[in-house]
Amino acid sequence: MSRPEFQLIDWIRGQVRDRAPVTLGIGDDAACLKPSADRETLVAIDMLMEGVHFTFPPATPQLAGRKALAVNLSDIAAMAGRPTAAFISVALPKRRGMDFAKDVHAGLIELANEHNVIVAGGDTNSWDGPLVISVTVVGEPLGLRPVCRKGARPGDWIFVTGALGGSLPSGRHLTFPPRLGEVAQLTSLVDLHAMMDISDGLAADLHHLLDTSHVGAMIEADQIPLTETATRMIDGQSPLIHGLSDGEDFELLFAVSPDDGRLLMSDWRNETPVHKIGEITEGHGARIRYPDGRIEPLPPLGWTHQLGENR
Repeated sequence: MSRPEFQLIDWIRGQVRDRAPVTLGIGDDAACLKPSADRETLVAIDMLMEGVHFTFPPATPQLAGRKALAVNLSDIAAMAGRPTAAFISVALPKRRGMDFAKDVHAGLIELANEHNVIVAGGDTNSWDGPLVISVTVVGEPLGLRPVCRKGARPGDWIFVTGALGGSLPSGRHLTFPPRLGEVAQLTSLVDLHAMMDISDGLAADLHHLLDTSHVGAMIEADQIPLTETATRMIDGQSPLIHGLSDGEDFELLFAVSPDDGRLLMSDWRNETPVHKIGEITEGHGARIRYPDGRIEPLPPLGWTHQLGENR
């Protein structure tokens, strides 16, 4: 490792402080964690690549670092969890220098501090290629168990947080807030039967949840919350299609009993709204009902992952 990389590690070490559950953080050959004895450990990992998940511009180095952590925090939120520690590995472009490297980490550390997450270790390398950031986040369930995609039941009401569509053109895919506060409130109010975050598009991710739970769904077209960007895009696609298929919204998609659904609709107190968009049904697959009464199959619109393809 070159001297500038040692200097970067020293700088990062100076920006963070160890605290529970991290008993030993940056500076040794491995970190030490002491998780709560009565909780399972959640682990999420994502790798983000320049030219695939962000580009400069419109991204800044700080926003690239922020997004690399935010997508992992969203995964922990989707399991009804609380993140505790993060491990950061970066491949830094040699041509961009030390200030660029510090800015990437500054954006990441700022978001970590916002959510009381300790940056506990990682790795730094430099090369002649683009920026690559891999983040691993460790956490624990807020309740006695994590909430998984499996668990939705016929009759459950389906909800989403926030609004959907237009994340890429609006730049929100770089600045979205992980729904950690929202999920803490959800777990205090209701019994979450199944949940995931929306990264590939509502329709695609709904199918993931349905397939895992072995159920179907009826979605109400006029109940899907749309962002202002989605309603104004002029690209030959309807606002509804953007709401159903645009990726990187990072909102929460979850299923609860009808009684808990009614409780949410009456007692929810958060600046991020929750919206009922449909119901879980017997069978398999998803259907969508339009305001005129038409019912059509809802395919898994959105991003589909294939070997050999990058997102």
